[in-house]
Amino acid sequence: MNLKHLAAAALVAAALPAAMAQDKPQEEPFWAKGRPKNPVADKMAPIPAFPIPTPADKLPISKMKLPPGFKVEVYVAEIFDARSMRQGDKGTLFVSSLFGAGKLYAVVDKGGKREIKTLAEKLFLPSGIEFHKGSLYLATPKDIVRYDNIEANLDKLPAPVMVYDKLPGEIPHGWKFIKVGPDNKLYVPVGAPCNICEPDDRFTKIFRMNLDGSNVETFVHGMRNTVGFDFHPKTGNLWFTDNQRDWLSEDLPEDELNHVTKAGQHFGYPYCHAGDFADPELGWGKNCADYVKPAVKLGAHSAPLGMRFYSGKMFPAKYQGAIFIARHGPWNRTKKYAADVVVAFPDGKGGISKVEPFLTGLVENNEYLGRPADVMVMKDGSLLVSDDHNGAIYRVTYTGK
Repeated sequence: MNLKHLAAAALVAAALPAAMAQDKPQEEPFWAKGRPKNPVADKMAPIPAFPIPTPADKLPISKMKLPPGFKVEVYVAEIFDARSMRQGDKGTLFVSSLFGAGKLYAVVDKGGKREIKTLAEKLFLPSGIEFHKGSLYLATPKDIVRYDNIEANLDKLPAPVMVYDKLPGEIPHGWKFIKVGPDNKLYVPVGAPCNICEPDDRFTKIFRMNLDGSNVETFVHGMRNTVGFDFHPKTGNLWFTDNQRDWLSEDLPEDELNHVTKAGQHFGYPYCHAGDFADPELGWGKNCADYVKPAVKLGAHSAPLGMRFYSGKMFPAKYQGAIFIARHGPWNRTKKYAADVVVAFPDGKGGISKVEPFLTGLVENNEYLGRPADVMVMKDGSLLVSDDHNGAIYRVTYTGK
């Protein structure tokens, strides 16, 4: 284990639980609730990002594997805790962060060289961002604000406009991924405030609202923790990744990619996981057939986060309309895997025909070399992949014929 890994591991007991847990100091943090009492599980804890962003020449580009004809390169390095990404009308790349940084970034082109601007800092888990008609929306577990005409004000942000301030504010699964849908409404998830529980009706939902925060309504029920969703470019239907509960087993339950076909559907949490597995605590008397099954399962604790339909023209025809998914990789599993980008191919009938590996190679000697957090299709058709573990963003292009 190198010095970076030692430093990162040292932060587990201090930095991450302190940032994540709202419990009293003497109580176990929320991520540990339900952990079995055995020496292997006792050693498991969330994996913190490297405390210092990895320099560009130390990033694991040479380890990454892609299908023939594709190339990956460093788009920008040393952007600490890089998480969600959005591209502005003028080409500005906006990047959010989470536990370690609490910052909002902009990446701009300065004479052919990319420059990182810190637009705001000391924010409360500012993971959720969306760019729409010149404005940047930013969501924390507590509220949603909007920065108008942001690309003309990168040197000094305008005062934020409050959009909605009635989010629960709970830290467990409270960080956001937000997006404006084809109906011109803002979609906002509120995850479970726990590993497994039956919370009140403020939680485990995807809400939608007008862009000014009015007319809030429930769109999805039974969602445990989504940090990535997108709308089908033709049907307009919402698809979302969902992370299932911890501590049942190293191999169960599997995380999900879900397809919403109408408002009000229930996807099972906390009663049924992965479409066919009744929860041993809360699933008694429930029938998994009563809930919407996932379009496809994505592996136990694989932690699927950001996802996008491919809408560009650069990649070969087989990828047109396919779904790129960043899998962060498990922390509470002895054998590490995922930490990759996979491609799910819709079957044209509302489901998924197959899932293929796309960007791999970031697990070595049972340690993570990087952990993809989000994907984004650029205007030129290339694909960006954020890596919050290293504090970097990679760019994938197609150079084959």
